Amino acid sequence: MPNNTKLIVLDRDGVINEDSDEYVKSPDEWIPIAGSMEAIARLNRGGYRVVVATNQSGIARGMFDLETLSAMHKKMHDLANEAGAHIDGIFFCPHGPDDKCHCRKPKPGLFEEISARLGMPMEGVPVVGDSLRDLQAGTSVGCKPFLVKTGKGKKTAEKKDELPAGTLVFADLAALAAHLVPADPFANNRK
Repeated sequence: MPNNTKLIVLDRDGVINEDSDEYVKSPDEWIPIAGSMEAIARLNRGGYRVVVATNQSGIARGMFDLETLSAMHKKMHDLANEAGAHIDGIFFCPHGPDDKCHCRKPKPGLFEEISARLGMPMEGVPVVGDSLRDLQAGTSVGCKPFLVKTGKGKKTAEKKDELPAGTLVFADLAALAAHLVPADPFANNRK
């Protein structure tokens, strides 16, 4: 992989799609947050490889199975493609909070797997989440934390003292993408 390739790690529920306290359990319940797919496309045009790191304890809880999760992710990929976006990979933890696994955020396992699979160090890589555990998992391996106020983000933002040092806060993924890629690289001076 070229050294100039940039990487960004996004949480899924509450960052890319609407979150639910009852869990997102089917493709029909998987609803993108307005502007999120276009934000991913903007990040791609700015040279970012986009990967998703998500806890999916609904599997361990018996709320949905791997086939249903795959269908949700197919919908996400299809909608991303329609918006001109590309998601390079989805890394998920299927375990519940009592399973003592190493991959459930806030533990760093998903990020270590991303680094190993892509052959890229995680130091300085933006991690985008709506919850404290998203940011903690990323910062534990050297990622730069970004909080979005979608999903659980507004409540998380109120816990200023608990946020990792240097956390930047944005209204949503679109605002963050505009910050990281201020000028759309393919916008030409049309007259």
